Amino acid sequence: MTCNMPSLNHFSCSIAKFLSVFLLIMVPAVVFCSGSGLAKAEPIVIRIGYPGLGVDNRPFAYGGIAAIAHAERYIEKEFENDQHIKVEWTLFRGAGPAVNEAFASGQLDFSAGLGDLPAIVHRSNGIKTKWLAQSDVHTPIFLAVRKGVEVNRIEDLVGRKIAQFRGTNLQLAADRVLAAHGLTEKNIKFINLDFAGSVAALLSGNIDGAFGGVEVLELKRRGIIDIPYDTKDDKPEFSRAAGLYVTEEFEAKHPELVQRVVNAYVRAARWGADEANREALNDVYAKSGIPAQSFREYFSGQKLADRLNPLIDDFVIERYRDQARRALDYGLLRRPVEIESWIDRRYLERALAEQHLETYWPRSKADGTKLTEAAASAGSKAQ
Repeated sequence: MTCNMPSLNHFSCSIAKFLSVFLLIMVPAVVFCSGSGLAKAEPIVIRIGYPGLGVDNRPFAYGGIAAIAHAERYIEKEFENDQHIKVEWTLFRGAGPAVNEAFASGQLDFSAGLGDLPAIVHRSNGIKTKWLAQSDVHTPIFLAVRKGVEVNRIEDLVGRKIAQFRGTNLQLAADRVLAAHGLTEKNIKFINLDFAGSVAALLSGNIDGAFGGVEVLELKRRGIIDIPYDTKDDKPEFSRAAGLYVTEEFEAKHPELVQRVVNAYVRAARWGADEANREALNDVYAKSGIPAQSFREYFSGQKLADRLNPLIDDFVIERYRDQARRALDYGLLRRPVEIESWIDRRYLERALAEQHLETYWPRSKADGTKLTEAAASAGSKAQ
């Protein structure tokens, strides 16, 4: 339109020019906002499962990196400025087997702290996940026996009624200990009880003993049980491990969110592995209802960076290979499990690099001997 006419036409031309400029500016802006999702981001719930509960069903985990991330809300804080993103934790009393059921039914995106055996089982069953990091390694087990029961060594367990939480990472760890002493599960009267059930059965005298974790240490302190054996001073391959996993579906849809979850997870691990935080760490775990004194004993004599180590190194990989072989031999798996293609280190390596933590944790060879010491432990000693 050419605006060279006088008076009234001049006013009309001015309006036309204004409208033209307005439309040139606003229409692309509206299209951009609608197309990019800035107008209204799609709500996303990040669903994380943990295999365990605190005492009397308290909603707190304990013992590994995952428990720190949960109790101190590291992942929630990562997304606190993203109003369309919600982090949702579910803690399962049924431990690893219950987490696997939730994975299978599509109820979870991540599992944090899932033990080695149940993770291997879900992979064997065709549940498609990626293994992102560890939650804990070198996790000990304890043989708890009631006062007055004549069990002073592993060989004395023959014919005894012993509790064991089957399907968890405790099962194969205990079986490995038995094998090292010339025994199998057939030599023991095993009773399948969860950790709370084991403690109750020890208190009532319904069992002679139990293989367990930190849960039994308070009973020792109260003089109810003895602990004739634990794996802390034994071979490293007798210990347990747990990891962080994400479903392949969620990872394919939201790789940027997976990275942010791992970033937060590594920050939790960094805090937990710092010896300066040892007492504070015990207090965090004590939110579960297990006394802080039990965690002092649980971690005594070990560097925190050795236990709360997110790295998937050669030692961890060999332990999972061995677990997979044993689980197949015991008839716990439907098919063999290949380990290497399960691992996706990209997110962990990026988080370590961005936080300048590449040398913060030790790396170990397949036999458990150290390749590198941890920067976290420089100048400090295990307590």
